[in-house]
Amino acid sequence: MTRYPDIPKPIRSGIVLVDPERGTPQRIIVLQFNPDTLERSLAPQSAGDQADSGGGGSGSGDKNEALRLKGPAQETWKFTAEIDATDQFEVAAPDGIHPQLATLEMLVQPTTAKLREAMRLSKKGTIEITPIEMPLTLFTWGSKRVMPVRITELSINESAFDVNLNPVRASLSIGLKVLTVSDLPAGHRGAELYLAHLAQKERLAAAARGGALSALGLNSGDIGLGRV
Repeated sequence: MTRYPDIPKPIRSGIVLVDPERGTPQRIIVLQFNPDTLERSLAPQSAGDQADSGGGGSGSGDKNEALRLKGPAQETWKFTAEIDATDQFEVAAPDGIHPQLATLEMLVQPTTAKLREAMRLSKKGTIEITPIEMPLTLFTWGSKRVMPVRITELSINESAFDVNLNPVRASLSIGLKVLTVSDLPAGHRGAELYLAHLAQKERLAAAARGGALSALGLNSGDIGLGRV
């Protein structure tokens, strides 16, 4: 059998559940196949969104805030993940892909133990029950994209089944919201991980080759630079 030891093994994307107190991984979910496409959206948190647009109207915002940001951009991700038991014949799968699907579904579900505890407190007459806290969720896409997220969408399309009606093939539409320092309390481990994610963007941006005004058919005088 011919082997190619020099061919690097592809890195998989995935999800890591982290204990926010200790910072230790509780569970690592490796996606079977890397998604073919990623849809990302960034919405700037501008302080001057309500200001006059310059058409002579009366804007309700402060024009001095037009170039200011209130905080980090709100970033969302969407992608489709594939799970296929028939691609892993060497792995026994008596339940099809039920376990893999259940693992992903539990990312948006509290455990029975936590629900029973909330029910117990309610039965005792506790007036206010603290919402159930989930583990810190990280989405990883290589070493340069590791970010704290909240899952906002999980849609499952099961497309093949075995003789016992266990699903053996499915596609999952997953939506994520990147959690920033605006979403998490100061000192939270997720907030520090977001700052590390943002710092990585800054390093990558600094490594980008800058352009020249001449490439745009302009010089500094054309845009008012260099004038006193």
